[in-house]
Amino acid sequence: MGPTASGKSSLAMDLARSRTDLEIVTVDSMQVYRGMDIGTAKPSVAEQSEIRHHLIDIVDADDDYTVSRFQADCRQVLEAIESRGNRAILVGGTGLYFQAITDDLEIPGQFPEVRAQLENDPDTVGLHRRLHELDPVAAARMDSANRRRVIRALEVVLGSGRPFSSFGPGIDAYPTAPFPIVGLDMSRDVLAQRIADRYDAQFLDGFVDEVRGLLDRPGGLSRTARQALGYRELIDHFENGTPREEAKTNAIARTRRFARRQLRWFGRDPRISWIPTDGVNTEIALASMTELLGD
Repeated sequence: MGPTASGKSSLAMDLARSRTDLEIVTVDSMQVYRGMDIGTAKPSVAEQSEIRHHLIDIVDADDDYTVSRFQADCRQVLEAIESRGNRAILVGGTGLYFQAITDDLEIPGQFPEVRAQLENDPDTVGLHRRLHELDPVAAARMDSANRRRVIRALEVVLGSGRPFSSFGPGIDAYPTAPFPIVGLDMSRDVLAQRIADRYDAQFLDGFVDEVRGLLDRPGGLSRTARQALGYRELIDHFENGTPREEAKTNAIARTRRFARRQLRWFGRDPRISWIPTDGVNTEIALASMTELLGD
């Protein structure tokens, strides 16, 4: 695990090439969507042919994929890998998805009628105040401006009658993990530059056309898919006329903020073994991962 653009996928490929029993399981909330390839930095067709990958391209972009579905899908994948006598290497940066598997989180149900009522209220800060009255622990864990998370927490509180924070063991509990957890430690300056460089490359590779094509599909993009890094900004370009370069600048800034949030999330987990990397000279990082993996 580690922040976006830190080189996780590349290092995982190098590790898998060094053995014959590894299959890669992608832990990314956006790589599950078919057609969202360039902007999610999805492994190439050649890479997926060389090393078996899982949980990529499993739903259409108009589907609202959830952490509970990921948890169920991932469990099935892990069981199948084990039945073949192989081992899984889980790779990605979606912290909640990782903990759903690592810690067997109890995932709250869906309450669409409650959610629909909440989404009709445009006052996100007001909704957060309401959440604070009903579940102050959950409210303290999230940004009052993060509309999606605030509505989801309120949906669960109102729909289930239980505090959102009561679903255990909870994201702040760190029981013994069933496997080694490795985090990539990259300097903030290097990471920030890699994020910008990746967007430059993605725009050259056709990212804008990819988003245009997704918006032109009959089903468009789901509420969840529309929030993907870079995609939201390019959707704003097409739907609201934001200049393309401004959209890219906004995407870079939001992605850098997201990377900082990822580092705070992962930094709370005492089980992670952090490996320094610059994303280029990966020999030391690969050797450290191989040692942690064992025989």
